[in-house]
Order: sequence, then C-alpha cells, then structure tokens
Amino acid sequence: MADTGVLPGGPGLGTAPMGGPGWQLDWGPSERAESVAAVRSAVAAGVGWVDTAPFYGWGQAEEIVGDALAGMTGRPVVLTKCGDVLGRDGRAYDDHRSSVIRADVQGSLRRLRCPVIDVLQLHDPDPGTPIEESWQTICELIQEGSVQAAGLSNHPVELMDRARAVGPVSLVQHQYSLLHRAPETDGVLDWCADHGVPFLAWSPLASGFLADGFDLASLTAGDLRRRLRWADAAVVDLAALRRDLAAIASSAGLSMTALTAGWVLARGAQPIIGARTAAEARQIAALRPIPPDLAAAAQAATDAALAAARS
Repeated sequence: MADTGVLPGGPGLGTAPMGGPGWQLDWGPSERAESVAAVRSAVAAGVGWVDTAPFYGWGQAEEIVGDALAGMTGRPVVLTKCGDVLGRDGRAYDDHRSSVIRADVQGSLRRLRCPVIDVLQLHDPDPGTPIEESWQTICELIQEGSVQAAGLSNHPVELMDRARAVGPVSLVQHQYSLLHRAPETDGVLDWCADHGVPFLAWSPLASGFLADGFDLASLTAGDLRRRLRWADAAVVDLAALRRDLAAIASSAGLSMTALTAGWVLARGAQPIIGARTAAEARQIAALRPIPPDLAAAAQAATDAALAAARS
C-alpha cells in the first residue's frame, strides 16, 4: 500500500518539555502561559508541524497545544500519540489494545480541541499486543474520519514492516542526534529512505546537551537530564565537546544549536525541537541543513569526545 506524505518539510516543534515537573520525564519548571506563547510563536515564525502526546505531562502538553491553536487560521499539522497508560506507580506502560487506542484518541481530540487528529502515532512498542491488531484499529480510525494519517514512534524495522503490511505508515520517529546515531545502523533510516517515509528525529539536540546555554549544574534535582547517559563523564567529555562544537559553529557564523540541528537536517531527518519559551520557538523555523564539510567537522568532534571519555 502506498504511504501518504502528510508532513511539511523542515523542523517541527516538540512539546515534551511543556509537560512540566512531576511526571516520568520531568524537564523542570515551565509556565503554562509561556508554553502557549511558544507554540503560537513557532507557528507565526513558519514552523509547519507540532509533535505532542498524551504522555507529556499526562495531557498537559496537548492542552497547551489546544489552547495555542484555538481559533488560529493556517494551523500547523499536529502529531500526537497513543498507547501509553499511567500505572499505579506513576510510570507509563505501553498498551496498544484497541480500546486503549480509541480512548486515547477521544481524549486527544478533546484536549487538542480539534475535530480530527492530523497524524496519530503508536508510541513505544507494546510487546503484549500484536502490532497488526493495533495498526488495524488505527486504520479503522482513519476510515471513520477521526484520524487522517498514522505513524510509528520508536518501533524497529520488523514492526514497521508488519504495520505497513496492514496499512500505510506515513512517518516514523526515533531518537537521533550527533550523540545517538543508532538509526544509521539498525536499518531505520534505510527503511524510511526505501519507502519514502519521513524520518523525524526526537532529541536532535541530545535533550539540550548540544544546545546553546546548556548548564547541567543549573538543572533542578528532578530534571530527567541529570539521569541521561551524557551527564556521565565516562560516556562523553561534555565540556570538550561543547567547546569544540562552539568553535566550529562560530567559525561558520552559526549558533551551536544551528550547527547540531543542522547536522540532523543534513542527514535527511526532520528534527523535533523542544521549546518552552517564545524566544526558543522562534528560532526553530530558521534552522537549515549545514554543508557537508561542516557536518563532517561536527561529527568528528563528537567522535573525539566520545573516544576521550572511554580512554
């Protein structure tokens, strides 16, 4: 079956940081009004799509997107997800049964305040439910008119193939950055290229570790980034990497964010750039692929910092 192109080109706005503190992926404090302004500013600057999920703050991020887009003409494409349930321990669990997917869609439609979901993505794989059953449910939702297109988040090639045998896969997203290049070796990037399916990169700035102004020491105690592997000096020499990337970016008249996001764009991926303020959001639309020599220099600096930590 033919896959459907549903996504504008270029980077999109990510809303996970808008989920606020107190959930499994705590990004630290955020102001709701400021987050609403960030969504509106991104769209006004020309960002054509927004990625969200019920999981992000257990509905908070979707509500923010809904508030921001209410009454807006020229709305962006909105991507959301389904298949996460909140356990009694406060953590998320994957559940892709038909009843859960349908309940998620109804909840998302209400929070996003829209008549149809532009793109619905299955979140992380659910080993307890055959993907054929889950994908069939999503195909039915498309036929019923509550969803326009469907994608897969964090699914391996085998599951992508099995889903596509049931119905079109319109986009795929995985973690991808200078510090995390698994899609280059696990077949995901090749699969997307072979099938003409857009590849979206989440955490393209390595959760901010490769962004301007990042300061690990200033993060709140519960901030998830304190627990990420890049915070470990045995994994990467972060100070050296940031110094070298800043120098490479400066030599080209770029910010570090423009360099590292530009590397992702140069690889043919569409980065999902998280933001919580209007100033951050306005920068997203201006991001562009960087030239091959600059991309090679950024990758070499990253490789050197990873090797230095292992030595």
